[in-house]
Amino acid sequence: MAAPLGKRKWPCARRGGGAAYKGAGSAMEARDLRWETLEALRASSKGRLKYFRHSDRDEDILEGCISPLMLSSYAGWVLDRMAGSSAQAAARSGCAPGGAASHTAPPAEESSAPACEEPSPPSRSETKGSSDPGVLEVNQEVLPIPPVSKMAKVEGCIQMYEEIYRMKGRLCLYFLLVNSGATLWCFWHLCILQERLRQRQEQQEQMVRAACDMAREQLKRFDEMKELKRRQEIQELREVMEKSLKETQGQQEKLKEEHRHRAKILNLKLREAEQQRQRQEEQERLRREEGQERLRRLYSIQEELLQLNQQIDPNYKHKDLLKIDLSAYSNRGNQICGLVSGLIRTTSERGFPSQVDVANTEQALKEMRGLISSMQQEIAAAVEEKKRRDEQEKKQKQEELLKKQQAEAQTPAPVQPAGGKQQKGALSVKAGEGVMKWYQQLQDTAAQCAAAFSAMSHSKDTEVKKIRMELQKAVTIPVSQISTIAGSQLRQIFDKLNNLLSGKPVQSAGETVLVTQLPQGLDFVYYKLAEKFVRQGEEEVASHRESAFPIALVISGIWEAYPRVGELFLAHLHKTCPYSVPFYPAYKEGASMEEYQRMLGYLVQDSKMEEEDHFLKRMSGLIRLYAAVIQLRWPYGNKQGAHPHGLSYGWCWLAQMLNMEPLVVVTATLLYDFLEVCGHALMKQYHCQFWKLLLVMQEDYIPRIEAITNVGQKASLTRFKQFLQESLQKKDIPLPKGFPQPSFWRS
Repeated sequence: MAAPLGKRKWPCARRGGGAAYKGAGSAMEARDLRWETLEALRASSKGRLKYFRHSDRDEDILEGCISPLMLSSYAGWVLDRMAGSSAQAAARSGCAPGGAASHTAPPAEESSAPACEEPSPPSRSETKGSSDPGVLEVNQEVLPIPPVSKMAKVEGCIQMYEEIYRMKGRLCLYFLLVNSGATLWCFWHLCILQERLRQRQEQQEQMVRAACDMAREQLKRFDEMKELKRRQEIQELREVMEKSLKETQGQQEKLKEEHRHRAKILNLKLREAEQQRQRQEEQERLRREEGQERLRRLYSIQEELLQLNQQIDPNYKHKDLLKIDLSAYSNRGNQICGLVSGLIRTTSERGFPSQVDVANTEQALKEMRGLISSMQQEIAAAVEEKKRRDEQEKKQKQEELLKKQQAEAQTPAPVQPAGGKQQKGALSVKAGEGVMKWYQQLQDTAAQCAAAFSAMSHSKDTEVKKIRMELQKAVTIPVSQISTIAGSQLRQIFDKLNNLLSGKPVQSAGETVLVTQLPQGLDFVYYKLAEKFVRQGEEEVASHRESAFPIALVISGIWEAYPRVGELFLAHLHKTCPYSVPFYPAYKEGASMEEYQRMLGYLVQDSKMEEEDHFLKRMSGLIRLYAAVIQLRWPYGNKQGAHPHGLSYGWCWLAQMLNMEPLVVVTATLLYDFLEVCGHALMKQYHCQFWKLLLVMQEDYIPRIEAITNVGQKASLTRFKQFLQESLQKKDIPLPKGFPQPSFWRS
């Protein structure tokens, strides 16, 4: 191994003489001689040569000598420290005076570059230390490192060492140029430095890698610790949530149990309350039923009292004939009726009557019956007395008449004047033979139909009774539901009746009904349906006149599809209202008064005839229904055929009525109702003939009605006269109220 740089003999020393070595103790002189030598080598031919001992590995080191100088971020700080340390070394060695220094120092421009490139003067101690690897540690201890992170510190040291060794490499290059011997030694020393630098670099790289690995491992450990803490927190949170969930579930179960217990208690209370309510409702229902029954009893008693009281008023005509005074009976009867009416009014305001109220009204009824009985006995005694007197007067009149006839027989008869007026001929009181024959045929048809199912009607079999009741409900319930609300509802009712009559099963009151369940089921349904139609006329139409049209529409549709139902309808109508034929039944010898009253159309119950107003109201409803039937037609039926009972029958009815003697009140009422309902249709059908008929009514028939009408019975006649006058004046009869319009079928 070559000797250190300070112990070799430099050529520049021989050239300068022995004085240089003599002054070796002076560092400053040696430094000046070294710079002179370097300047001389730089000017020589060898100084301009480039040496490449290692073509590949030394390129990085020698590149700094060829390429322009690149200062690191610590260059200024390193140079300041190096300049400060050089000044301190010069002061310690006792440098020469200013004149000698200026004589040996290089120019300012040349000396500045080595000062920047060289870390310290090449003294013996420094030169010796430069070949020692420990110089890195010395320099590392001298240069302070800024307080940065560990990785930044390592990187800064590496950059500083690279810069130092690059500067030392360039310094060695200068020494290499001095002579060839020095050059070889410099290259060898450079190789050593390079090898140490490489080793140091590898060591630093290993340290950096170790630090990176350590940092990576520490980061992994940190991540693992963080993940562990996160998992522990999640686990703790799960445990807390599970614990809370278990507690919540326990509380829910407890609440559910309490809820079930309370629900059970509430259900028991509700069941008890419901039972209590049902018992109260049942008691209230029974109380209401009993109250309603007592109220109906009061109404029936009041009705009977009023009927009995009416029997007193007509007997006032016997007051002049029989010479009796019935005012006491009348006054007492009115008092009894007033007491009962006040009692019923009071009980209606209070609610339902009590048993005491019923007993009081029954006592009043008993008193009224006794009053009527006493009056009848008194009247009977007066009648017997009058009858005896009448017989005596009759005998006297017969004797006087006989004497008068004998006297007239002896005198000549007077001559009738030639220009005398003849009295008008009287009208018939009986219907024509054709009408009566038609009437009798319809009654025979109804009797035959009733006889066909008589066995079923009187059967004791429970199953037959059940089917019969279901069939009757299937007929009566739909007919009772007919109203003027909507055409769609009317069509449903018609379809239900049509399905029943055609033999299809229908639903009625939750049961499936079929007419073929009994052999005579169809006849029974025909008869009951016709009877129900007539009953609707005398009940529903009598109270609500507009209802005649929807009922008539259904009757017309059923009549067109099933003609036998129409015949039975006419038979029931003629029997209930003989004026719809028209027909005035005559009294037959041997018949009771009740039978005759029923023949006239009156309702008789318990030998009591209904009131005149109620009778006229029922007859009016039936005539209105008949007038609606003859002009209306079911719109969804067979429109090609003729109406089964059209307006021609209405024209015949009017003609028959005008050919018969009028009845008091009845004739005027029925003519007005008939013309009000179908007068518009007859006007459109018969035109001038219809107006002629109305003119005959006004000029000829109304005077006949006036001749038999008393003062208190002219209300219906006045209404009829006013209707005829307005119609003849306006030459028009408007459509009746409630007539179905096209919009009715869209509802």
